[in-house]
Amino acid sequence: MQTGTTDIPDISVEWYRDVVEVADAAPTPVQWFAVHFTEGVILLLGLLLVAAAAPRLRHADPWGRALALVAPVTVVLAYGCSEALKSLVDEDRPCRVAGPILAGRCPPVGDWSFPSNHATIAGALAAAVLLLSRRLGLVAAPLALLAALSRVFVGLHYPHDVLAGLLLGVAVTLLGTALAVHPVAEALRRRTTAATSAPLPAGRFPRP
Repeated sequence: MQTGTTDIPDISVEWYRDVVEVADAAPTPVQWFAVHFTEGVILLLGLLLVAAAAPRLRHADPWGRALALVAPVTVVLAYGCSEALKSLVDEDRPCRVAGPILAGRCPPVGDWSFPSNHATIAGALAAAVLLLSRRLGLVAAPLALLAALSRVFVGLHYPHDVLAGLLLGVAVTLLGTALAVHPVAEALRRRTTAATSAPLPAGRFPRP
């Protein structure tokens, strides 16, 4: 059986204990809401991404369409980076050394804690939404922060796990988009130019 060997920062352990003590003393409806909050927010962030990308996909501008195609892909890339880091760091879950947690049960050994996948996805989604729509991004950013904090509240992650996850998600999305959007936009531009300049079949006339 594998066990995590990573040293945990003392301040993160202290903050974790403070947060789970508050969670344990919270009213039952608050506890229930916290347990189900993260999954709901991830879904909501995904819907915000669709809402932000859809207008750009319908637009004729190659840059906007490229951004709408590339940004969602970077979210998947961020998740992959998070999983790779988990395997490298091997940090055990805090719920293995803490008392009762709101989440009900601790993930099995080998499902490592650093960084938080949920926080990574939330950060990546929020960054992607912000790139596509500043208005929707201002809604997505605080939702992503709350989603990350909720993972500590329910007892599944240390604070530094969710902070690292948020930063990783944002960094991968911003960097991945910056690197990929230009070549994708150029490919879309060439495709559009080729389609508009192609000769019409015999007997067909261009629309006025």
